[in-house]
Amino acid sequence: MENILATFYLSNAFPNPFNPSTQIKFSILGDEFVKLKVYDILGKEIAELASEDKATGTYYTINFDASNLSSGVYFYSISAGKFKQINKMILLR
Repeated sequence: MENILATFYLSNAFPNPFNPSTQIKFSILGDEFVKLKVYDILGKEIAELASEDKATGTYYTINFDASNLSSGVYFYSISAGKFKQINKMILLR
């Protein structure tokens, strides 16, 4: 039986809290241009983890290495077509 995605999905970072790296998983409903970015608590962009076309029907995993960042709260956002979502993660040193 084929696994067909019915919705967009952005997971919570795992592990969270993390030190120094975490994984972010997502899936998209259709072929879309995906942007996945990380921001600090002030809204400054820290990293762009994805900025490319992605195919539907696949679960993607992206590793985020925060070795050069200080402890704190960070946000990651995804945009793919009309789908947009923001989640929070915590870096503990």
